[in-house]
Formats: sequence, C-alpha cells, structure tokens
Amino acid sequence: QVQLVESGGGLVQAGGSLRLSCAASGRTFDRVAMGWYRQAPGKEREIVASSVWSGSSTYYADSVKGRFTISRDNAKNTVYLQMNSLKPEDTAIYYCSSSHAGARYYWGQGTQVTVSS
Repeated sequence: QVQLVESGGGLVQAGGSLRLSCAASGRTFDRVAMGWYRQAPGKEREIVASSVWSGSSTYYADSVKGRFTISRDNAKNTVYLQMNSLKPEDTAIYYCSSSHAGARYYWGQGTQVTVSS
C-alpha cells in the first residue's frame, strides 16, 4: 500500500503562486512515476504534470506549460508542484498520484486550490 499526503493548497489571487507538496510512504520499490491531477467542479479529473521516478522525464498539460513546475526529492519520497502565474481557471482540487508497475495507481486525499480574480 501507498499513503500520499498533500499539503500547500489555499486561496491566492490571480497572478500569485502556490507550492504543493506530496509526501509518500509505504510501497516504493516498484514506483514508476508520481504526478499531479486536478478536478474542477463539474469537470473530469485531468492530469496536470507528472515525473518519472527514475530519470528526468516530465510531462505537463498544455494549460500549465511555462507556469507550473514539477519536481521531486527521491530521498524524501516527496513530489512538489510549483504553480506560478495562477489563473482563476486553475481553481480545482489537486490530487497527488503514485503509479506503480502493473498499472496500479494510488491517490492522495486532495488539496483545494482557489484562485480569485
């Protein structure tokens, strides 16, 4: 099993910044990647960014490219999402995910990000 605990969400004005953190514990030996997803009211959950656990490959949704940066600290089993130039449309619940061999996914409880205009 994997436990994921997110932190760092909150309320920010448009143009501001927030940094999300996700600390993982439990099963780590077969982790493939960690990432961030978000779900806005009335919308489906969508991927925001992801990072392979061994290596430097990252992925960003087009809507956040150039504004968000995903990073990780393997020694701390932690992944971060630095969000700059936030827009009202970034408002959502942000979920941390950990993907493992065999297409197993684990999710955090989510953290609310609200961007006011």
